Amino acid sequence: MPLTLAFEALGSGPPVVILHGLFGAGRNWTQVAQALASGHRVYLPDARNHGASPWAGSMSYAEMAGDVRALIEREHLQRPFVIGHSMGGKTAMALALSHPQAIGGIAVIDIAPESYTHQFSSYVSAMRSLDVAGAAGRREIHQALADSLSVEAPVDFLMQSLRRQHDRFDWRLNLLATALCMPELCGFPEALRDARYGGPALFIHGAESDYVPPSSLAGIRALFPRAETERIADAGHWVHADQPAALLRGLRGWLADACAATPH
Repeated sequence: MPLTLAFEALGSGPPVVILHGLFGAGRNWTQVAQALASGHRVYLPDARNHGASPWAGSMSYAEMAGDVRALIEREHLQRPFVIGHSMGGKTAMALALSHPQAIGGIAVIDIAPESYTHQFSSYVSAMRSLDVAGAAGRREIHQALADSLSVEAPVDFLMQSLRRQHDRFDWRLNLLATALCMPELCGFPEALRDARYGGPALFIHGAESDYVPPSSLAGIRALFPRAETERIADAGHWVHADQPAALLRGLRGWLADACAATPH
């Protein structure tokens, strides 16, 4: 059963839906959304178990794609372009492969349709281990989280999911469900391996990221025959934070071409 996702929307024009990654929320993409809002109606949903959206015990890509499709239908969006980063990119791919007529095209940022190691499991374990409810302040939690993780861990990013409510801290994440579903989140649905999406598709990746190596390109083009690829210099996995201007140039150019070729 699809969940009713919380979302924000801004701008006017052909619809665009931006899907955030694991541990994130729609608001992480506000800067990109504001830049695109001059020519598009941009939707920023929170994925299930994230942000202000409902929690559930499962979060397969089929389910998350269903949540986005339900949002598209509720808001009466006419073939929106779906942009997704990391987990959101896999959700966008799953939606395109399972319901191609629901969308006008996808832009996938720094992820491929393949399985990855459970590199985020340590983040979940560290976050679950902290007594955030009893913490005196954000600085204490930040330090405890940093002490629990490697120096490369994105502690500041993870801290964005911490909220204070009724004089107590808690996480705006369903950490238990995330931990249990990590194998699915790091994988890609086998049921979609024989599907094809023939619409516009853009795959952008950071040059400093190892998520989309050259060996991934054949698998991308097998599922998305019209896939265009773009490599952004001096950017890691969080391309929108590392090189927002370069990412926007790529998205704007692709959206302009895709809008011209796609009836709305």
